[in-house]
Amino acid sequence: MEINSLPKELRDEVAGFVAKLKKKAKSKPKLTAREFGFAQGKIKLSKDFDQPLESFKEYS
Repeated sequence: MEINSLPKELRDEVAGFVAKLKKKAKSKPKLTAREFGFAQGKIKLSKDFDQPLESFKEYS
């Protein structure tokens, strides 16, 4: 390996970096499957949602 050709102080630095990356990888939470429809009913749209906006009348 190329790491073995490095001076000891650099090999130690690389080893510390690898240890830091391993710790970071372990602390990362794993995603779980999301339930379909979980947020159903939590978002409400106004009744005039699809109506044209006054500020865009000139583009019609």
